[in-house]
Amino acid sequence: MQILLLGKNGQLGWELQRTLATLGKVVALDVPEIDFTKVDDLRRIVDQTQPQAIVNAAAYTAVDRAESEAGISQTINAVAPGILAEAARLVKAVFIHYSTDYVFDGGKEAPYTEQDLPNPLNVYGQTKLEGEQAALQAGGAVLVFRTSWVFSNRQGGFVTKVLEWSRQQKILRMVTDQVSGPTWARSLAEATGQVLARSLPEPMGWIQERSGLYHLAGDGYASRLEWAQAILKCDPRAEEQIVEEIQPALTQDFPTPARRPLFSALDCRAFQETFGIGLPHWREALSLAMQPG
Repeated sequence: MQILLLGKNGQLGWELQRTLATLGKVVALDVPEIDFTKVDDLRRIVDQTQPQAIVNAAAYTAVDRAESEAGISQTINAVAPGILAEAARLVKAVFIHYSTDYVFDGGKEAPYTEQDLPNPLNVYGQTKLEGEQAALQAGGAVLVFRTSWVFSNRQGGFVTKVLEWSRQQKILRMVTDQVSGPTWARSLAEATGQVLARSLPEPMGWIQERSGLYHLAGDGYASRLEWAQAILKCDPRAEEQIVEEIQPALTQDFPTPARRPLFSALDCRAFQETFGIGLPHWREALSLAMQPG
């Protein structure tokens, strides 16, 4: 299987590059090799590689900065997925794309299903929603996986930030009113690989029968505070921590340019029933992710 992977340098893309390699040849690209704001570049790379599957892990994920860079966010998150899905259909390739729990406003107070109406609170969520719609409207064999709070132990994510703060501050303040499902990037990548493996030897037909939008996130959910507590508990170098207390706080205590949904956990039963695959509980995944070595 020839696979075109876009966004190889992100938390998810890095894991996908490793996982998808077991299925065949992976052509993995990211900035600066490709400019995701230039749609002609996207069409050209699909034409050149002639893949059987395109996996798009590229996204503009700077939630707050998107409020002032709406044009770039729109091009990468909303326009590019539609272009790629259309290009995939033309070369008879499967297209897999990832979206976010931030398409919801967080007012439901129960895990969201695929039938719940989105209502984004910020530019990032709005552009990701438009990207979902553009990909699905292109037709062909398209899977859109909505996920939430993707983490790994690579630099720059919430896990590494909490560990860093724990070595610098005696008191941490974490919000209790933002709740969702932490999702290990490796679990998400492995589930993607399992879906593609099951689609063989005829991925286009097999996935076209199951095309659509699915929620795919770590099992269970937690507040930011609960997640941070679990991170510190799993820290393989806990002796380096100087933190003595994690204090509860509210989202309103930390004003940001972009509003966040408060409760955005995802109900993933449709994915589990369709593909026979489920992601592990977020606590189990976090423990595995933080094992040394």
